[in-house]
Amino acid sequence: MSQTSPNLSLPYLQPSQAQKDVTHNEALQMLDLLVQMSVQSFEATSPPALPVAGETHVLGAAPTGDWAGQAGMVATWNGTAWLFFTAQEGWRAWNPVDEELRVLHNGSWQRPTAETQNLDGVGINATSDTTNRLVVAAPATLLNHD
Repeated sequence: MSQTSPNLSLPYLQPSQAQKDVTHNEALQMLDLLVQMSVQSFEATSPPALPVAGETHVLGAAPTGDWAGQAGMVATWNGTAWLFFTAQEGWRAWNPVDEELRVLHNGSWQRPTAETQNLDGVGINATSDTTNRLVVAAPATLLNHD
């Protein structure tokens, strides 16, 4: 049996392992970071002077200081040290500072795209239906045709 889980690399408890609480707490710490991941920045290069426990950043191509040599990693402050994780394809991270969601796709953190062509309906401040496929509820609406 593997020592870690296949997707998040969480450490498994081993049958004859001493100090199982340490391994279990390590796995909980990783889950706390990786599930519903929230980051303070993408492409970060310099660690903050006074990070708070749980503060997380996606590192850029040339990080410095305590982050040197960790390009592209996800860095989180556990209260005493920086922990580094390798993100995997499809991971999502929310940045509450910039109010943006990004997804790791083909090795880079990208904003998800939404299909805007050939839609069945569009509702702006309202809900479209099969009869009214374009619905706009606003004090004024301008549709222009040149």
